[in-house]
Amino acid sequence: MEIALATSFPDDADTIVVAVGEGRQLFPSAEPVDSQAGGAISRAVKTGKFKGNKGQMMDILPPESMGLERIVAVGTGDYSVYQPVDRQYLGGMASAHLDKIGARHVAIPTSDVLNVCDFAHGASLRSYRFDNYRTKIKDEDRHTLTKITLVADDLTGAEEKLARLGHLADGVTLTRDLVSEPANTLFPTEFARRASELSAVGVDVDVLGEAKMAELGMGALLGVGQGSERESQLVTMRWQGGAEGDPWLAIVGKGVCFDTGGISLKPGAGMEEMKFDMAGAGCVTGLMHALAARGAKANVVGVIGCVENMPSHNAQRPGDVVTTMSGQTIEVINTDAEGRLVLADALYYTVKTFKPKQVIDLATLTGAVMVALGTYKAGIFSNDDALAADLIAAGDAVKEELWRLPLGDRYDKDINSDIADMKNVGKGREAGSTAGAILLQRFVEGTPWAHLDIAGTAWTKGDEAITPKGATGYGVRLLDRFVADNWEA
Repeated sequence: MEIALATSFPDDADTIVVAVGEGRQLFPSAEPVDSQAGGAISRAVKTGKFKGNKGQMMDILPPESMGLERIVAVGTGDYSVYQPVDRQYLGGMASAHLDKIGARHVAIPTSDVLNVCDFAHGASLRSYRFDNYRTKIKDEDRHTLTKITLVADDLTGAEEKLARLGHLADGVTLTRDLVSEPANTLFPTEFARRASELSAVGVDVDVLGEAKMAELGMGALLGVGQGSERESQLVTMRWQGGAEGDPWLAIVGKGVCFDTGGISLKPGAGMEEMKFDMAGAGCVTGLMHALAARGAKANVVGVIGCVENMPSHNAQRPGDVVTTMSGQTIEVINTDAEGRLVLADALYYTVKTFKPKQVIDLATLTGAVMVALGTYKAGIFSNDDALAADLIAAGDAVKEELWRLPLGDRYDKDINSDIADMKNVGKGREAGSTAGAILLQRFVEGTPWAHLDIAGTAWTKGDEAITPKGATGYGVRLLDRFVADNWEA
């Protein structure tokens, strides 16, 4: 979607959006439009059930002299309590409505253009569609809204803010595209190729193949992928926006491009959704694009471990023991607990190679986190209270919320193995998400670390305010805010 700025209404706009607060009070920017419409807006909003509540929409037929198809009144409720994310959510709700009524080019008058940039950003995020493989789309299913023009007398700072938000939207879109791709088109080497395209925005990308990973001793990651004919990959993406010698932040993502469960085969129902088991790696890739494109003043490295978990005569078996890059051994009790094996080597490689000040990993790691938290919050585990608090605050600010879950010695003992250093599951069905996290903790070498289990938040089965059905891009906005608040402030 194109978002433009202007000091007067564009001639080709077919729709004007005006804001109405609680108590049916027109915003000052709506009053000139109402006057031009002969009072049509103020008369319309005083009737029926429209009260200016947040998210209420009213379509108004303008006089023919205005040359418009419609005016849409958007209720804000109590605007005085709004944060940027509230404006974004309102923009997303308005975008869905505007598409439904067939609006194409929308003009929005405002006396506060910087705040309305947030509204337009939310509209842009909601307008996402993944239609790459659709050959026929009904007219009523097509997106019509292609442009929003913000109209204000004073546009100071708006171009810069729109550029910043646009880079973030591009990062979210990249993540959603990657997560939406079917596994027959997005397999590990193709994922690595797409990540390599970030060199266009200044990211330094390096790809390790299986031979190099074997040389480094990454038996856990390679064990997951050994049942697939697709070669596993480890991709590092470095953005050095800080000064030489400044510390590094590391973000590590699980990139299981398809997860059958391996020999511990998953049930067939719903297995098609396992194409999004690489959403953690997708988030890291989209985040690195956003940070580089906006020129973030921080040194950030993204690392993704890309594999396929397939059953075959070469596949890893339950009971196998693998040796990780750290030298620690893991007994594989369940081959469907594979993400932690991938991340064990990816995390250790990251902390040893880059010696980051902080390391964060994201993974669709466990179904257990969905049992605990549903699909509204992701789980966070951390060995550092300050890091956990900063991430939770960033999530709250953008409504990508986190809920802290426990670690501790008693949980750690649950993954001890009788024949190896550890096993890849815990105590039966108990504390399944913690069992995965506690294993990862053994590979961060004491580095301040947080693990985000995004299994419930990476995909949505219904439309949400700024997220259409499907891949959410969860984590990009959260971590971009975390970097801005804690690494660039």
